[in-house]
Amino acid sequence: MNDLQQKIIDLKKEKDALILAHFYQTADIQEIADHVCDSFEMARLAHSAQQELLIICGVHFMAESAKILNPGKTVLIPSPDAGCPMADMITPEDVLALRVKYPKAAVVCYVNSSAAVKSVSDICCTSSSAERIVRALPEKQIIFIPDRNLGSFIAAKIPRKEFIFHEGWCPIHDRVGTDDVIASKKAHPGAKLLVHPECRSDVLNHADFIGSTAEIIKEATSSAGNEFIIGTENGVIDYLKSLAPTKHFYPLMNDFICNDMKKTHLSDVLFSLETGKYEITLSIDEINSAKRSLKRMVEI
Repeated sequence: MNDLQQKIIDLKKEKDALILAHFYQTADIQEIADHVCDSFEMARLAHSAQQELLIICGVHFMAESAKILNPGKTVLIPSPDAGCPMADMITPEDVLALRVKYPKAAVVCYVNSSAAVKSVSDICCTSSSAERIVRALPEKQIIFIPDRNLGSFIAAKIPRKEFIFHEGWCPIHDRVGTDDVIASKKAHPGAKLLVHPECRSDVLNHADFIGSTAEIIKEATSSAGNEFIIGTENGVIDYLKSLAPTKHFYPLMNDFICNDMKKTHLSDVLFSLETGKYEITLSIDEINSAKRSLKRMVEI
């Protein structure tokens, strides 16, 4: 651990701060976090946090979710320009238009979305909870927003329900193609391919395992295999190496990188702790309208 990391850890204790880092953060950020987790676990931990100060090392919608679920706490995002291109692909107006067109449908909103979009949705989900949430809903029609790839993956598992999709996707996962899969399998013929459902269906068809980031980590660390091709953002590989140093992990693509997730640096975390920047602020109306859909997700 370097001096900057130690300074963050000492100041974190002094400030009564909880640092939550996503799996896609860099290894040095993961090392100073209280919890390294996916977006669902981050939401759950933020909801139950006792600390007065929450530092979210991730992207903007994650910090918004933390504030919505625990509005009495101060929530800081060290890199305020860390956004999510998928979240920007849908607006509240898009959702309301779909509601008018399909009045009997439930709106299931992937957590990778803005507070404004969550506020006009019925329930949120993550990639790990989406199937369970859709199965629990009484409605036969499901408007799934904004990720068409995750939505299509869930729809194939629940054919008795009708899915309506919005044209949104994760640019990082969506650009993976079958050529990448074939090349990676050729390079590592004995490795098991683990893929995130934000990838396209033609890529998922080649997978040995499909799951959320947390599920991929569990599969890679608990299964008997020793070699794995990781079909999600490469930050996960750093975390996997720390958990299972004797196993071998290979990226599905060398440039499988979310640039927004890499915007947070140790110096940014220290700056947030020292100055109280950058605070997430939402109005009471925004919090109350978005909280319902997030709380339903956490409860289910």
